Amino acid sequence: MKIQQWTHFSVISESDRLWRVTFDNPPINLVTPEMLVELPELIDQIEASDELRVVVFESANPDYFLNHYDTSRVAETPKDVGVTGYPLTIDTSIRLARLPVATIAKIRGRVRGIGSELTQAMDMRFAGERALFGQPETASGNLPGGGGLEYLPLLMGRARALEVALSSDDYPAELAERYGWVNRAIADRDLDVIVDTMARRIASYDKESIAAVKRQVDRHTLPTPDDMMSSLETYLASFHWPGSKRRLAAAMAAGRNRPGDYEMRLGYHLGRPLPPQD
Repeated sequence: MKIQQWTHFSVISESDRLWRVTFDNPPINLVTPEMLVELPELIDQIEASDELRVVVFESANPDYFLNHYDTSRVAETPKDVGVTGYPLTIDTSIRLARLPVATIAKIRGRVRGIGSELTQAMDMRFAGERALFGQPETASGNLPGGGGLEYLPLLMGRARALEVALSSDDYPAELAERYGWVNRAIADRDLDVIVDTMARRIASYDKESIAAVKRQVDRHTLPTPDDMMSSLETYLASFHWPGSKRRLAAAMAAGRNRPGDYEMRLGYHLGRPLPPQD
């Protein structure tokens, strides 16, 4: 098995046809500016592999699959544009969704914010029974800016997408399955067998067929880059809103971005009143 390491994720080549990407940014798998720069490099390699058919994404941390953005580092968000001409956040989502290979998220633990939005750009999502999903931005004084406001209505319909985005709550795997957020919620003991069996099955097929199926389905099921760009611009601007500044300061004081109960039960804590202003 060939292994390649980036800052917060690694790739194992199980075979020429099947790769495994493991997210690993202790202690709570936050998405960082470094990850935004390095994910396009991974996509470059996926695109360049003639034999590759399937990529499975998983996590080294059973409590966090891929978490929200490190909001203490918003000022460091890369301003580079990718090969599509869009900022790296949107570029990654566009290219990830349109890869000529099947991408599968094998999810244990929490998936929130941009971590959730990146998994929405993957082809399939299978969740362990204790997985939790959330878009916490509205309760933080912001809005989802990495594709969530574009992907979620396509996945679950307008009303449920608004419920998810406006509630900023944590959604358990069973409810996420009912809403269409994930393909299936699976008993944790069965998750590896089911996902790996499917990945190896698809990896045995011809690449031309896999790519053609994706191209045809993608015609009517993906958001436009310009729509995602609109949300990203508003998201970045929202950090200057007075409410956002107050909420971010309160969240950081309460334990945001750090291991502990606040991050483990983020949806619960975001639903509680803010402390009074001085």
